[in-house]
Amino acid sequence: MANKPSIPKGTRDFGSVEMAKRNYIFDTIKEVYALYGFQQIETPAMETLQTLMGKYGEEGDKLLFKILNSGDFLKGCTDEELVGRNTLKLQTKLSEKGLRYDLTVPFARYVVMHREELQLPFKRYQIQPVWRADRPQKGRYREFYQCDADVVGSESLLNEVELMQIIDTVFTKFGVRVQIKINNRKILTGLAEVMGEQDKIVQITTAIDKLDKIGLESVNEELEKEGISKEGIEKLQPIFKLEGTNDEKLETIASVLSESETGLKGVEETRYILDALKKTALNNEIQLDLTLARGLNYYTGAIFEVKALDVAIGSITGGGRYDNLTGIFGMPGLSGVGISFGADRIYDVLNALDLYPKESVQGTQLLFINFGEKETDYVLPIVSKARLANIRTEIFPDSVKMKKQMAYANAKNIPFVALAGDNEMEQGKITLKIMATGEQLLVTLEELLEKIK
Repeated sequence: MANKPSIPKGTRDFGSVEMAKRNYIFDTIKEVYALYGFQQIETPAMETLQTLMGKYGEEGDKLLFKILNSGDFLKGCTDEELVGRNTLKLQTKLSEKGLRYDLTVPFARYVVMHREELQLPFKRYQIQPVWRADRPQKGRYREFYQCDADVVGSESLLNEVELMQIIDTVFTKFGVRVQIKINNRKILTGLAEVMGEQDKIVQITTAIDKLDKIGLESVNEELEKEGISKEGIEKLQPIFKLEGTNDEKLETIASVLSESETGLKGVEETRYILDALKKTALNNEIQLDLTLARGLNYYTGAIFEVKALDVAIGSITGGGRYDNLTGIFGMPGLSGVGISFGADRIYDVLNALDLYPKESVQGTQLLFINFGEKETDYVLPIVSKARLANIRTEIFPDSVKMKKQMAYANAKNIPFVALAGDNEMEQGKITLKIMATGEQLLVTLEELLEKIK
């Protein structure tokens, strides 16, 4: 007996209904990106390991899927090397390529390779799968899609403003209420500076992030355990108690950071973004949140994160400003800012709230029953005209019992079935059955098209 086929852990099959929903998500995001002047690019699924290695830190390197060289991949290895099992040394001889880990490093490589062809600022979007050799668990997969948009070659904060508008537009189209959180890496750096603890920014931001979970007293205790001075902790207290409007929060932050040039620069950038957004009439709330500290080793300016308000789920979009995207490939000084929509989490949110438009998941609209060769010759021109009218139409391929053909229509949730026998052909008409009610109508071609539309 043959083994039952399976797929690798951390990967998924998507059926037709799931794909219709996913395409609705991708198409909506694509439409909004294009609306704001972003152009689509794609990069290969595999990159050279020289491109990928060393860009994600030691842990990231371990999560790269590496591809064995074609043919006799052991050809360049000696017996001693194989017996020695020096993984890193063997890897350089066995594998030259790997599957992309994200879309950012391939994008940086693309910009460097195509620099002479690109008009700066370059606004690109990219919707493709990425792969990570991670331990699969709920909500974490080894293969998943990223939906990225970036602007490179411009330091203008108008880019941040437009990305916030894109986020707002996308979720408005989805019908999902969200809160857009914003912070700035320079503000976090400034906090560490005024505390005299520049080397402990990670510990400080980690503690701030726990404020809602464990409370003020416990956070202060945790900071003390990290070796942060009582004077430094005291300077943080106004930040812990931040409340009021975004403008009022910025005033408090500015007073705390009055002696940090970097921190005040972060306040100034954040104020510009928030003031500009007031003129754009966002549909969703934007909130200044100092507990937001994503990508501390990567982002250098504004940081963004989006939370769904009506579903308990993690971040569904994130991003920020980075100052040296292409420096890893020898082209320093090219600033950029980008966002990434979490398609898989958005899929879960739309499912939970039942927000998919009916037409986005509907397949075939009209099925023609096959009664035989003569009847098929009669309906084929009608089938063509229905398709020309943008009605998704099928004709059942086999002349089998009508019960089986109707079962097919029911199984696929096809809302209309067309029948043509001797009586219909004599009158030059079609019988249209409305599946939801069972009602049958004798109609002309024009009436058929109008009824379905």
